[in-house]
Order: sequence, then C-alpha cells, then structure tokens
Amino acid sequence: MGRRFLVEADGGSRGNPGPAGYGAVVKDAETGRVLAETAEFIGRATNNVAEYRGLIAGLRAARDLDPHAGVLVRMDSKLVVEQMSGRWKIKHPDMRPLAAEARELFPPDAVRYEWIPRAQNGHADRLANEAMDAGGRGRAWQPKEPPGAEPPNGQEPPAPRAAAAGPGTAPPGWSADLGTPTTFVLLRHGETALTPHKRFSGSGGSDPELSEAGRRQAQSAAVALAGRGTVQAVVSSPLRRCQETAAAVAARLGVDVRTDEGLRETDFGAWEGLTFAEVRERHPEDLNAWLASASAAPTGGGESFDEVARRVALSRDKLLARYAGRTVLLVTHVTPVKTLVRLALGAPPESLFRMELSAASLSAVAYYGDGNASVRLLNDTSHLR
Repeated sequence: MGRRFLVEADGGSRGNPGPAGYGAVVKDAETGRVLAETAEFIGRATNNVAEYRGLIAGLRAARDLDPHAGVLVRMDSKLVVEQMSGRWKIKHPDMRPLAAEARELFPPDAVRYEWIPRAQNGHADRLANEAMDAGGRGRAWQPKEPPGAEPPNGQEPPAPRAAAAGPGTAPPGWSADLGTPTTFVLLRHGETALTPHKRFSGSGGSDPELSEAGRRQAQSAAVALAGRGTVQAVVSSPLRRCQETAAAVAARLGVDVRTDEGLRETDFGAWEGLTFAEVRERHPEDLNAWLASASAAPTGGGESFDEVARRVALSRDKLLARYAGRTVLLVTHVTPVKTLVRLALGAPPESLFRMELSAASLSAVAYYGDGNASVRLLNDTSHLR
C-alpha cells in the first residue's frame, strides 16, 4: 500500500432539492497538509445526492494522487458513512449507482469511513458553499488558495452549512421571476369505514376501500379539479382508498394514474384499526413516546414520523424532477400531505399534530427553481359542501 490520505467531503442543497454543490479536500494523513481541493455546483439536487457526489470527487482526487493509497474518509453525513461502511442498506434507487461508483475508485480494503460532527467538517463544507455561491452567479468554482496554504494542523473554523430542511428554507423576501413553479395539488383520499371513527388506518392494516360517502367525496373532488383545468398528471399512493379516489379524478380529467410507493400512509404497526383511546389504554408508554418524538415508532414495528419524512421527501424529489414546471395531483394520506406542507414551511415535526386535514380535502404547494416553496392551500373542503 502507498501513502495514507484523509478525504473530507460534504455536499449541500439550498432547498433539498434545490441549487446544490459539493466540496472535498484530500490531506496527508501524517501531516494534515492539504494536497487537493475540489468543488462543483451540480444544479438542482438533493442533499444526499450532493453528499455522494462530494465523496466520489474526493476519492477521485485521492486516486489521482496515488491509486495505491490507503484512505480514511471523514464525513458528517451519517447516511453516507453507514451505507458505504455496509451497515445500512441503500434502499433508494438514486443512491445505489452513486455508491457503486464510489466503491469502484479504490479496492474495498483500502478505504475506511468515519463519521465526524459537522463542526469538524468545516473545510469541505466551506468548499461546498463556495461552489453553490459560484453557481448562483453563473460561474464555475475556483479555489481561493492553492493546496497546502492552510495551517499545518489543517484546522479551520466551520463554515455555515447549506440549508437542509427541504424546500421552503430559502430566505424570505422579494426576488426575480423564477419561472413557472412545479405545483403539487395534494388530495387526501375519501372516507373509508374507519374514517368517521378516527381509527388508525395506515399502510400496515386492512387496506380498506372507500365507503359510499368516500366515493361521493371522490366524485366531488373530481368535478372541482376538472373545473379548475390546471392538473396535468395524477400520482397516487398504492393503497386502495387512494387508488379509488385517484381513478375517479383521472377519469374526469382524461389522464392515467401513476403509482408512487413513497406516498403510502404511515405503518401504524399494532395500532392499526384502533382508536386513539384504545391505543392509550393498551400501549400508553409507546403512545407517549410517539407523541413526544418524531423518531419514536408505533408498537409492533410501525414507522416513525422521521422515517415517513425521509420516504416522502425522496418521492417529492423524484416527482419534482419528473414533472418540472407542471401541476400534478398527488392522491395520498394524512401524514404524507402534512409532511409535504411541513417540509415546505421548514416547520418542526411537532407541527404535524397542529394541522387539520379532512377526508377528500385539497392542499397545494408550489416549488420554485431556486429551491424555495410556497404553501398555497391547506385543507380546502369547499368542493364537498
């Protein structure tokens, strides 16, 4: 084995997805001397994509210096570190080819991965932000100083990190015309037999069909949406109640229904089919934990709100790329709708408990080219009266 390198890499997205860039630095493992820097503005992308692109660029720069070197990669992305170390599965299809490309740059036994706190990844973070700043001005990134110019210990103050809370985190205020936004019209499915009784009904239960009232609601939504004449495509959760609601609207609009697995409802585990009071009686400690933390999951292997948010955000990013500049109807459930609104607002997870969302209600979020988002509508039920 040849020399030993430290690779520190980072990526960010001002909007997630939004204007994105990465930065990476290669250092001599013995002295901490900077040997190479690289950064690039990559256009509109998610944080995860930008972080993987930073990793690939850092490993490529290290390989150019010495293809036989041993490399320690340090990143503040727990996701990338755990996935590349083989401890977490890579579930999202967009991440798999990036991980495969990173693995091909060095033999498996030549690279180790280590998670570091954000404050210790300031050099790579600064480069990523410089790249995004340059991209915003329509320019390519250029290094400010030649490699080797930093202090021997390699320490730098941490730079501000790119916004990572999702669309809607760009600074508020007036801006130039950003063109036609991509608009998601969010339709919660119509009622099922469980809805009036306020029973937990997620993706792990009986998959109920629409009730007669729910079918009427779906038709009312279809008439209202057809009258507006703005919806150009329909995407639905795979669950029956959404598929039935989406079919009613799509038939009225004359379009097909595309299914997206990421739009399914939370899996409520052992709580499926129960009322809140019944869960309180049977699983009081688990319910209290769930109400207190977005990382807590329902009893019996259900999904936490954090897990749902990651899933919904990935679907959001894919759909924004597929339907750029168009108006798309997403037929989904309470939690995905609230999550999309929460992420657009940059609101904390506890805001999920502070939104009312009726059966067959309409909400809307518009996403702009700079990564910003605007909540246009929430829980509109006027078409049901």
